[in-house]
Amino acid sequence: MKQIVIATHNPGKILEYQAILQDYPLKLLTLMDLNIGAEPEEDGKTFEENAIKKANFYSQLVKNLPILAEDSGLEIDYLNGEPGIYSRRWLGRESSDEELIETAIKKLENIPMERRGAQFRVVMALKFPDPKIKIATSEGILRGFIINKPIKKVIPGYPFRSLFYVPSVGKVLGELSMENEAVIGHRKIALEKLAPFLLR
Repeated sequence: MKQIVIATHNPGKILEYQAILQDYPLKLLTLMDLNIGAEPEEDGKTFEENAIKKANFYSQLVKNLPILAEDSGLEIDYLNGEPGIYSRRWLGRESSDEELIETAIKKLENIPMERRGAQFRVVMALKFPDPKIKIATSEGILRGFIINKPIKKVIPGYPFRSLFYVPSVGKVLGELSMENEAVIGHRKIALEKLAPFLLR
């Protein structure tokens, strides 16, 4: 079975990738499996720049396996796309899940629901060991709305999911199991576009 490295230290993302790719003939390896603790500086100006930078960074540490990297975040319409690529560093630093939830609620205080549109965006970069093969990228977007008050369940590392209502399923994203989210989520959309390359 072919192996691929999922280039993230986020346990929630790893679970999501496992759910999405469970029917693919691939063995998923994590950075933890390979004892890799290093992380590149995410100083790109777009999701795509950061995703490609991560793929290149980890390909230097893992020479003989394909690398699947990503950058993702929440974009709120009323806030002109904030927090975007700074979703974890919205306050100018790494922030707790609770701080990020409180910030979103405060910035949208008294804003009517019809103006609280938002989207989760992810850009993935797939890099193969063969330098002659160009990095493949893809994008996935899931639209929804930011509700006034978070649900009680907060998934560690995924604070905005407790605020993100998805009209197509009539639920807040955090209410869905990882398997159910994998069916509709932005990562699923992006991975489907990469399927021909993943199965190469």
